Amino acid sequence: MITDDTHAFVAALPPMRALMGLDLGDKTIGVAVSDTFQSVATPLETVRRKKFGLDAARLQALIAERSVGGVVLGLPRNMDGSEGPRCQSTRAFARNFEKLWDGPITFWDERLSTVAAEKALLEADTTRRRRAEVIDHVAAGYILQGLLDRLAVIKRQA
Repeated sequence: MITDDTHAFVAALPPMRALMGLDLGDKTIGVAVSDTFQSVATPLETVRRKKFGLDAARLQALIAERSVGGVVLGLPRNMDGSEGPRCQSTRAFARNFEKLWDGPITFWDERLSTVAAEKALLEADTTRRRRAEVIDHVAAGYILQGLLDRLAVIKRQA
């Protein structure tokens, strides 16, 4: 199930399962996971993109290892909120991945997530080389944490 509706995503989530956040780039996929209480996002790894099948297999392995119940993909909207070719590519990735994994998939506006990740890494006095190695999965952590914070509000209102 793919949905843009956060409430529908919440309703489809199995209880006490981690969530996975993905920052899809042209060359890499940043991966972050949450705890089973769905409160804290932790950057996990950066997957070097090869072919969709290989990328999906690695993500499926991580989903199985971490008992993931839902996936959120960063949606790279333009600054004016419109969707361009990168959004279309992300939505296509979701449609293809849905054929391989039957859990709920949603999107989270990722505008400025990489900027926020870069700022955090600079404040932590991370070297340029190390920043390049971790920026994608740190950005995935920001994407996932944004969704987790929204889920917490939805759960409090229920």
